[in-house]
Amino acid sequence: MTHLLALLLVQEPSGNVGGLSPVTLIQIPLIIAIFYFLFLRPQQKQKQAHDERIRNVKKGDEIVTAGGIIGKVENIKETMKDGTAIKSPDDRVTIRSGESRLVVERGRIARIITEPVVTEQKTA
Repeated sequence: MTHLLALLLVQEPSGNVGGLSPVTLIQIPLIIAIFYFLFLRPQQKQKQAHDERIRNVKKGDEIVTAGGIIGKVENIKETMKDGTAIKSPDDRVTIRSGESRLVVERGRIARIITEPVVTEQKTA
């Protein structure tokens, strides 16, 4: 880290004191902006979309937990705050997997399995 700072502060041949040329002052924010728009922003949007899908889980949905258990939602016990139900990652979700019933936290649901609706059309 100190070597990097030393390189930035060394006087350039162009005569700039401090080693920061106008090009460098433009490049650093540009690199930070590219990093943000290519890596951080898409991850934030993906996490928000996942959180929204998890909040909207309802009875009858087929889910996969973070541990890989596949089951169908039977009951959701939502957290109560000031007499109103709020959807939080700590809610208890009861699922049926095979012949077993399990209780998992809403935040441990990895994904919701959505099966495509197939409509058959008969031709005469």
